[in-house]
Amino acid sequence: MANASLIQKVLANAGAYEDQPPEAVLAFVIETMGRDVVQANSLGPEDVVITHMLSALDSGFKSFTLDTGRLNPETYELMDRLKQKYDLDLKIMFPDNKAVEVMVKNKGINLFYDSIENRQQCCQVRKIEPLKRVLSEFSGWICGLRREQSPTRTQVAKIEIDAGNGGIIKVNPLADWTSVQVWNYIKANSLPYNRLHDSGYASIGCAPCTRAIKPGESERSGRWWWENPDSKECGLHGGKS
Repeated sequence: MANASLIQKVLANAGAYEDQPPEAVLAFVIETMGRDVVQANSLGPEDVVITHMLSALDSGFKSFTLDTGRLNPETYELMDRLKQKYDLDLKIMFPDNKAVEVMVKNKGINLFYDSIENRQQCCQVRKIEPLKRVLSEFSGWICGLRREQSPTRTQVAKIEIDAGNGGIIKVNPLADWTSVQVWNYIKANSLPYNRLHDSGYASIGCAPCTRAIKPGESERSGRWWWENPDSKECGLHGGKS
């Protein structure tokens, strides 16, 4: 159950942190919300950076990731490396097995290639439902969204309301960072990252829906590459994101 008074307290100060560095944003959120905020760790480079920053602020911060059942081996490898490096209590959320069985029986294992509607259904079952399940326990969540990532994310704020998930707080501390800043931080701090990035993968999701990008393509062009880049999202980040 979300804490309404806590949410209002964070929102009342959100504007003051729009131009602040990510460490300051995270420190404010952790100090204000404590254990009522959770990091959604997609295991992307942004989330590796945030995990590193959070570990310096609060060794007991809450964190979860979504295991859709269709991830790359390299992603599972990174999951283990992060858990070991930060002694991270990473909660792994899985989709409802019955929902997956029904979907696959009715539409096939690779249904997402047949239509946008099928792809959205797959994301709903494998990602959105588990996300909503875990977020129902918190008043806010921390994400790795950046404005530079795609046309659908240009208006992301560092602290905002997530109307799609019950009006809880959504924190995007790296909203104004560029990809260059993210990777410079990773290299400067010798952080672990998904080895697929060394093979041209810019944004990594489920294996069958992710590919390496070509020179000049946007960061998320390798995700659901058969869809319109101006509107494609999995549904985890609705509203302004």
